[in-house]
Amino acid sequence: MTRRTKTFRLAAVAATSALVLAACGGSDDDGGNDDSGSVESKSDGVLTIGSLLPKTGNLAFLGPPEIAGVKLAVEEINAAGGVLGQPVEYVEGDSGGNGPGDANIAPEEADKLINADVDAIIGAASSGVSQTVIDKILGAGVIQFSPANTSTAFDEDPFDGEDLYFRTAPSDILQGAVLANLLLQEGKQNVAIISTDDPYGTTLTEEVSKNLEAGGSKLSVDAQFFGSGSDNYDTQVDAIAGSSPDAVVVIAFNETVDIIPSLAAAGVGPADVPTYFVDGNTAEYNDDPADPEDTFLPAGSLVGVKGTIPGAEAPAEFRQRLLGIDPALTDFTYSAESYDATIVTALAALVAETDAADKVAAELPGVTKDGTKCTTFQECADLIAAGEDIDYDGVSGPIELGSTGSPTAASIGIWAYDDQNFISPVEFISGQIPDPSDG
Repeated sequence: MTRRTKTFRLAAVAATSALVLAACGGSDDDGGNDDSGSVESKSDGVLTIGSLLPKTGNLAFLGPPEIAGVKLAVEEINAAGGVLGQPVEYVEGDSGGNGPGDANIAPEEADKLINADVDAIIGAASSGVSQTVIDKILGAGVIQFSPANTSTAFDEDPFDGEDLYFRTAPSDILQGAVLANLLLQEGKQNVAIISTDDPYGTTLTEEVSKNLEAGGSKLSVDAQFFGSGSDNYDTQVDAIAGSSPDAVVVIAFNETVDIIPSLAAAGVGPADVPTYFVDGNTAEYNDDPADPEDTFLPAGSLVGVKGTIPGAEAPAEFRQRLLGIDPALTDFTYSAESYDATIVTALAALVAETDAADKVAAELPGVTKDGTKCTTFQECADLIAAGEDIDYDGVSGPIELGSTGSPTAASIGIWAYDDQNFISPVEFISGQIPDPSDG
């Protein structure tokens, strides 16, 4: 595979307009990190960071690289002298999955983290899971900083204390546009979508669909949604097969291991129709007997499948550092975003000169833009100590947090599968997401 980086351009002017209008079509106010809805936070002089990332349940395959990213960041922050003259403390929680039996895991684990006096929580990975805990976390005066939430709902100002919510993953405004543009560039005019029926799936489906339509394409049949915990996809697959699509988009998590064989049996699998994944399911599906959470499909099942993942490719040197934390890692998705969320939080605490979450949150956007460029915690900390304003560019990209706590500059990677179900990058597309306050 060849790797190229370019600036994001949609295939049609109409699609470009849709991208900008979608970004500006949220709430009527700034909706972000100002004094409205703020909650007074506690301070004990020690920056304590918790993680609420999936260790169990149907999303457990997403957790290891994210958890390793947080642990690596904490280790490197402390090696550089910590924050406020003290080592950063780390408390680990489990967000569980989004299956029917997992509903209480994230809220109960969030309570444990809050009771442990964390100042910031890195997580959750799933947008749907985050929506079950965001009011609880923000209402306790704690920062929630997700490395992987992509739903546009988090930019629409629906939560109390919204000035404490941040994410390093770009919203699906960008991923939806990039995926739609890929389909348009490859000449797809009759696209079928099968998607999980949760905030992540419905949002991404909407973004892909409207950008396809703006570019002159259409859906072959109404998007086919399935509920959490589904174990049968015959109804959705039959509808797709009956629509004679020229492409199939699968927006899912580990349900993919059941969906792909069902599509193949109906004659609309990857061997029959070009198939596309998104960040929730662009994982490696090779057999790993040592991995109890292994997501597996027979070799050759995914040849030619392409997928989109927000963020730049984790650099090789960064991957080696992560392997020092977790030698069993084979997938690095959202590891960089988790690492950067932790580093940015620590840098904001240095600028704020406190671990009080509300004060740290007020400094978070500022350390990601409009200052002297720096790329490591040590380098940035030295600049802060010298009285300089900083602009941290992380391993996940430029970040540049906007008024709603979301990145306004980001990259989306396009990846492709080989005959052993391993993924490799094809290209990385950079894009700007207009800040809702400018819309």
